[in-house]
Amino acid sequence: MKDWTDLRYLLSGNRRQQRAYAMLQTLNLGTILADFKPVLAGTIPLGIDIPGSDLDLLCEVLPAETQRFIELLQRHYGHRRGFQLEQHVIGSQASIVSSFRYRGREVEIFGQALPTTQQNGFRHLLVEAAVLKAGGEAWRRAVRRLKKQGLKTEPAFAQLLQLPGTPYEALLTLEGKTAAELAGYLTRRPLPKA
Repeated sequence: MKDWTDLRYLLSGNRRQQRAYAMLQTLNLGTILADFKPVLAGTIPLGIDIPGSDLDLLCEVLPAETQRFIELLQRHYGHRRGFQLEQHVIGSQASIVSSFRYRGREVEIFGQALPTTQQNGFRHLLVEAAVLKAGGEAWRRAVRRLKKQGLKTEPAFAQLLQLPGTPYEALLTLEGKTAAELAGYLTRRPLPKA
């Protein structure tokens, strides 16, 4: 099983994943944010990114570390084009969302007071990876096709999986399914014709 918390897996990935790794290294994100256990989530780790896909980094930011986290982001990335930093409550969790552009690509850094492996972005990554493994290249193409039509990643998966309700919550109903259970689930939900 892939260790999603060790960004070096990107080095053996496709060209876009290798470029993403190089960009993370150039920006020194892994070192600067090391105390916050950064993990890359979203489409790039899964190899379903499309032109314009951003780099999504999840971080664990305990309440006592919030100010230091904000100051690190402002000091190291505040000069980058399009820099923004906002605080919201997302899923009843205080959250910090920062973004900026680098070499034509958006970088988003997301922080919550939860271990990165318990944040919904990481949980979605695991479910989506399992679905792609069970569904193969046809599912990968189908997700990309919907993303090119303008859907976000989780809504694209939820639509193809025929999951009712809010896509971000519905996707988590597949969490913990075995490979065989997921394969059976996909068999009962054939992909639409391209």
